[in-house]
Amino acid sequence: MELGLRGRAAVVTGGSRGIGRAIARRLASEGVRVAVLARGREPLEATAADLSRETGVSVIPIVADVTDSASVKAAAGLVHERFDTVHILVNNAGGPIRRLDRQITWPDSDWLADVNLKAMGMLRAVQAFLPHFPHDGTGRIINITGVAGSNVWVPALTHGFNNAAINQVTKYLAHDLAADRITVNAVDPGLVGTEAREAWAENMARQQHTTKAEFLAQFCRRMGILAGRWASMDDVADAVLFLASDRAQYITGARLVVDGGLSVNARPA
Repeated sequence: MELGLRGRAAVVTGGSRGIGRAIARRLASEGVRVAVLARGREPLEATAADLSRETGVSVIPIVADVTDSASVKAAAGLVHERFDTVHILVNNAGGPIRRLDRQITWPDSDWLADVNLKAMGMLRAVQAFLPHFPHDGTGRIINITGVAGSNVWVPALTHGFNNAAINQVTKYLAHDLAADRITVNAVDPGLVGTEAREAWAENMARQQHTTKAEFLAQFCRRMGILAGRWASMDDVADAVLFLASDRAQYITGARLVVDGGLSVNARPA
């Protein structure tokens, strides 16, 4: 299927590993020039080098902190110098659950730090890169959220209100940017087999004296994941690729759920 993406330029925040890296790879594989943003220089540069070599497309690393407006604006300036126009912005930056104690007992500083990274980081990135978007119908903003924004995912309280807020802001931005012919959508993953989650599954399987495959099959049944597995990072990346493409030019203000049927909320009898 021709996606019409070759030669365009994209920015992926949180792009050095995990879902962000998978998204950057899929975009680059379609001929999209990609800037990956993250705070850690070494993994960022390694990712950019690997993806450039793998795809033959320019993937550039830019160290940036989405909790700092000046840092994001500086990154936008660097991307503009390299690519001129930015067609696609993928807001993926976020963090893992800080710790597993009751989040209602956390101090303000921990709540605010999580919001500052995820929801506010998304707004800073949109604000900084928006001046470099075209108004010809090729502009795409894609926000990566998660099912904690609609399901009660114990104990992910801050993930819940971050994702719920971004899902709602996605609709506001879709309205705000409609006149500029920029679409704004959210991709809402369920459980994704990131590097950290795969390592967790291996550890749990060892503790339960079973195989990783058997542990995951049982885990997914218990969670009500109808697909019988958790998502691969490429499952999420493929959804982003579609929304970034010309095939999705009539889709805006939408939330594309990629959760293998988890949100159906089926449970074993």
